Amino acid sequence: METSLETGDLRFNADGLIPAIIQQAQDNGAPGPHGRVLMMAWINREALEKTLSTGFMHYWSRSRQKLWLKGESSGNRQEVVDWFKDCDGDTLLFTVRQQGGACHTGYESCFYQRLNRDGSPAEVEEEPLFDADAVYGKV
Repeated sequence: METSLETGDLRFNADGLIPAIIQQAQDNGAPGPHGRVLMMAWINREALEKTLSTGFMHYWSRSRQKLWLKGESSGNRQEVVDWFKDCDGDTLLFTVRQQGGACHTGYESCFYQRLNRDGSPAEVEEEPLFDADAVYGKV
């Protein structure tokens, strides 16, 4: 991984954050559809630098106001395969090899809840990959 970071053409918001979409890499080997969007989170420059220097996803927690390594509590880490910026430079896309579930609720993806056309929740069609209560306490 490249550790020298050129962020001049990335557009961080007024809080110094940029959204990151996290997608399952094609070679992940996990069950389910390859290329599935796993989650969206916020990254600041420090999190981006840590991600690129270690090869594992780091994020900025807006609620806790601190940097965090994905999987530091659960062990469900995300190894970076590749990364992209969008045409405006204001959103990042990372492809990762996900270890375990990406969602803090235990599901593979944070986008497990399909909605009906009227906005009501449809029946969830998958099972969690881990017990969130056992890992984090009451979610």
